Amino acid sequence: MQIRHSIFAAAGLLLLVSCGGRQGSSAEIASTDSITPAGELLQRLQKVQASGLTIYGHDDDPVYGVNWFGDEGRSDVLETVGDYPGMMHWDLGLIESCSAVNLDSVAFDRMAREMALQEKRGGINAISWHPLNPHTGKDAWQPVDTDVVTLAVTEGTPENDTLRVWLGRAADYLASLKDEEGKPLPLIFRPWHEMSGGWFWWGGPNTTVDSYRKLWEMTRKAFDEKGLDNILYAYSPDVVGSKDEYMTWYPGDEYVDIMGADVYHRDGHEGTERWFAAIDSTYGAAAAVAAEKGKIAALTETGCEALPVEDWYTSCLLPVLKKYKPVYVTVWRNGNRNMKADHFYAPYPGHPGVESFKTFHNDSITVFARELERIR
Repeated sequence: MQIRHSIFAAAGLLLLVSCGGRQGSSAEIASTDSITPAGELLQRLQKVQASGLTIYGHDDDPVYGVNWFGDEGRSDVLETVGDYPGMMHWDLGLIESCSAVNLDSVAFDRMAREMALQEKRGGINAISWHPLNPHTGKDAWQPVDTDVVTLAVTEGTPENDTLRVWLGRAADYLASLKDEEGKPLPLIFRPWHEMSGGWFWWGGPNTTVDSYRKLWEMTRKAFDEKGLDNILYAYSPDVVGSKDEYMTWYPGDEYVDIMGADVYHRDGHEGTERWFAAIDSTYGAAAAVAAEKGKIAALTETGCEALPVEDWYTSCLLPVLKKYKPVYVTVWRNGNRNMKADHFYAPYPGHPGVESFKTFHNDSITVFARELERIR
């Protein structure tokens, strides 16, 4: 998401100290005789796709909500519709600095436990990463006047040395994630997202297309060298105007399993038609490319902050899902009031949008955790 109000630990330039064969394309993963956790997840998503269903996802769902933080066994979605989201979305921000908590003060140990619980209940987990700037040590949203990506992908630079260490730490954490039987958790990883905008240090306006693609290559190489076979990779620009623009930064079929799009509904009722148009140009491009390449397509980030359109789930999101049938859709978090007032994307008990959300939950095309458990 473009703006994320977070609680960051003080961070300067970080010391490079320890914290304590490439995967194939989607088709290659799915066709191996000894299927990997990533291949199993891919086949599951393909079943959902073939059924014309859409998995509902929510960011940081079981670790905080509008009126609570850190409680166990809670979820605004669960307390509203009686079911967990089919997908839970997480963020690795600050794993690179060996922090015990991520950029939203969620303990990495708690995150790992919740991901295992989501897998046990039949759900799916997806992860993004908002790493610090390897040139300045500041957060991912700080304005940049340097082509940090080119520095980071150029061997022999301090930024390259730093990023290599950070990638190793991220890979080690992802490799540590296990289910209750000790097997690697299958995950969707969405690195270097929203590159069509300039708000992150890796954003397209802040670097070159070639350097951005090398960043993906460097990431995959680091993860593959760690032997990670439990990851599907998602590519997700923010709003674009055409399929050609959507593909501008595409790193290559061998690096990407899921064609995604991040399209937020802004400005309430007045912004509704603009949002529909942005969905058509951006997610429409993702869906078209996915169909051409035989890949999965997903609406990887969306939402209407504070839901000023109270029936947004039935008047806006549901028609989009019925038109395009993305395999999953993820809305952003329900931020605790201490983080930022009115920063939520799913209704919570007492919110005027509850009935719309219940109708959305009960629709025949939406999949939450209870139904997803049966799609194996």
